[in-house]
Amino acid sequence: MGECFRAHDPNWSWTPLSGAGAAIKGRRFNWPGLETLYLSLNYHTVFREVSGGFAHRLTPYVLCSYDIDCEDIADFRTDAERAALGVSLTDLSCAWGDALIAGREPESWAVVRRLRADGYAGVLVPSFATGATVDDQNLVLWRWGPDLPHKVTAYDPTGKLPKNQLSWT
Repeated sequence: MGECFRAHDPNWSWTPLSGAGAAIKGRRFNWPGLETLYLSLNYHTVFREVSGGFAHRLTPYVLCSYDIDCEDIADFRTDAERAALGVSLTDLSCAWGDALIAGREPESWAVVRRLRADGYAGVLVPSFATGATVDDQNLVLWRWGPDLPHKVTAYDPTGKLPKNQLSWT
C-alpha cells in the first residue's frame, strides 16, 4: 500500500502503533474498546484531521510516517467502490459525534461491524474533515501488526521517537 502519516499527541508518541487512544471514547470508525489506527495517505490530510479544519488552532503534535503492507482493505474512496460493497457515503460521513451525544450508534459503526465480520482489516475512505478535498484520504485499520498480511511499521530509522513517557531526550 505504501506510505501513510499520523500525528500523535506528544504524550503518546512513545507508542506510535497504538490504537488505544481511539478506543477510549470511540470515533467515526470505531466504538469504545475497539483499538483503531487512523492514518492519512498524505501529510496535508493529517493536519486537516487533527486541526478540525482550523489551521490556526494546531496544538503540538509529533508527525510520523508509516510503511503499510496490508491486505483485506475495503476501498470506499469512489462511488463505484462503495456501491460494489453496498455502502453509502451518507453512512460513512454521518455525524458520529452527534449520534453518540443523542445516545444512538453512528451509522458508520454498522458499516465497521459488517466489514469486520466479513474479514476486512480496515478501510480506505475519503477524509470528512472540514475543508477536505478529493485528494484527502485516510486509511483506518482494525487489524495491524509487525507481520504480513497486515504489516504496519513506524518509520524511525534514527530512533528519535521516545521509548516510553520518560525517555524524551
